[in-house]
This record gives sequence, C-alpha cells and structure tokens, in this order.
Amino acid sequence: MLSCSVLLVALLLPQARSFLGPPAEDDGGLPEEWVLLHVVQGHIGAGNYSYLRLNHDGRIVLHMQSLKGDADLYVSDKTLHPSFDTYKLQSVTCGHDVVVVPGDFKRPVGIGIYGHPSHRESEFEMRVFYDQSVQQDPFEKDRYASEDEHRQRRSTQAEEDDFQEEESIFWTILIGLLKIILEILF
Repeated sequence: MLSCSVLLVALLLPQARSFLGPPAEDDGGLPEEWVLLHVVQGHIGAGNYSYLRLNHDGRIVLHMQSLKGDADLYVSDKTLHPSFDTYKLQSVTCGHDVVVVPGDFKRPVGIGIYGHPSHRESEFEMRVFYDQSVQQDPFEKDRYASEDEHRQRRSTQAEEDDFQEEESIFWTILIGLLKIILEILF
C-alpha cells in the first residue's frame, strides 16, 4: 500500500507543479530565436499603475510573472500610459502574463503595469525578449505605413470638411435669425 502511494505521488507531482504555476524560467523552454533584452523587477500598489516605454523595433515578447499579488499588463502604441480603459493588447491573468508586441506597432510603445486591487501590493518580474525569427522587410513597413497614413489623412480631412460645412451652415442660419430679430426690435 505504501509503495502504491509513493508511486502515485511520484506520478502526480509533476502534473501538480504544472497546474500550480509555470516552472522557474531557466531559458531552457524558450525558443533559441528569442534574445533577452531586459529584466524589470518592481512593486506596485493596489489600484496603481507603473509605466514603461518600449523603443526596440521588431517583434517583442513580454513575459511578466507576478511574484506576489497580481500585476496585470496593458500595452498600446497609441498612448504611453495605457490602462484598462485605453490599451491595444493586454494580459490580466493571475500569475504569468504574456503579451507579444508586433513589429508593426508604432514606437515608442507604452507598457502599463497595474496592481490589482485584490492585493495590497504586487511584486512582479518582467522579461523582455526580442524575437529574431520574424524578419521584416523595412521597405514593406514604410510602404504600408505611408498608405495607411495617407488613408487616415484623407479620412480626417473629409471629417474636418464635413464639420466645417455643418458649422458654416449653423452660423449662417444663426446670423440670419439674429438679423431678423434685430430688424423686428429696431
């Protein structure tokens, strides 16, 4: 009976470890194409944000482990202060959070680390990796960016023209009404 219990524990222990959390990262389970750029450690209070700025080009992989409490990760290429209201990418799990920042995100990229209110303080460690396996043609990125920028400028210009036309009609009617009222009064 004792030998069966020992055998059962020996079989279930590795599965229990994988269920309870990821193994300590010794870089053995990471792809060879990933290059470690930074390791950031920090503490964050409940309901607060800590912000980082990512300037590296290419595909970047953010691995964040909550060592204590629960820190969440928000990423954006539109604002340097992403939050749970303004973000493009997020990872809000308990424990291990991973976000892959595409190479076509506009730099600098804003990274927000949020201390979940369920814990008074959260402690985290984030490893920032560069994924060398994705090679980008620098001319292709510029071509698409310029087409997107041109399309966005055209759309913005059309919206401004519509707004100015509506504003012009509004002021024309308002001035006409004021003239009629002034004529009646004087």
